[in-house]
Amino acid sequence: MLLPTLFFLAQALVSALAAPVLNERASVTAASASVVSSFTPYIQFARAAYCTEDSIVVAHEGTDPTQFLSLVNDADFFPDAMDQAYFPGISSSILVHGGFQDTFKRSASSILAAVKKVMAAKSSSKVTLVGHSLGGALALLDTVYLKIQIPSITTKTVTLGGPRVGNPAFASYLGSFDLTRITHELDPIPIVPGRGLGFAHPQGEVHQSSADDKWYNCPGSDNTDLRCSTGNVLNIFLSDIVDHLGPYNNLWVGTIYC
Repeated sequence: MLLPTLFFLAQALVSALAAPVLNERASVTAASASVVSSFTPYIQFARAAYCTEDSIVVAHEGTDPTQFLSLVNDADFFPDAMDQAYFPGISSSILVHGGFQDTFKRSASSILAAVKKVMAAKSSSKVTLVGHSLGGALALLDTVYLKIQIPSITTKTVTLGGPRVGNPAFASYLGSFDLTRITHELDPIPIVPGRGLGFAHPQGEVHQSSADDKWYNCPGSDNTDLRCSTGNVLNIFLSDIVDHLGPYNNLWVGTIYC
């Protein structure tokens, strides 16, 4: 009686494990170049998670470069004292672009709260600040702001195609920070607002030249060597607004590339 029972169970098991019926599938096709390109921002987001060394990242987007030239030269382009409500104790001799400071204030408190929250959750004291165009200006102001508000943090700031933000005293103040300013070929944004209006860049420029496909370290403030932005772009009429968007090390930056 036992053997027939085992045989029956074996037959049932074989039936249960019979080859599954495959549903008909569409043919495999190659993804188009435009579809592949659309994945780039998401790949960069995923990659960034590995590259910031347990750092909190504060990133600012920029603005339409054609509109930006109007913004930096509007009625509020004169250097203003830094608001003591946000920058307590900073010298009154340090001045920044009034319009940039107004824009900075709109997000400053929210950014500070978010950074403190992540610091507490992740036990991290490193903050990386990045930004392109107007975002680069905001990254510089955030760098000063966060360091004053949270003295224990260590900051690293990298900007792409950022404008001049403050006067020489502001540029000098940033001299003690870990700061890199990446500029590209004939981009006009880094040469505005003009030095004649009292503005100056801080140290840290690295200029990418398309002419010889090299990157140059440009020491000091507003280096006038022809291999650096200030020396290479004498005025906006000799510039190329397309260079503001890149490519930065083979990557284009802007909403139209997302």
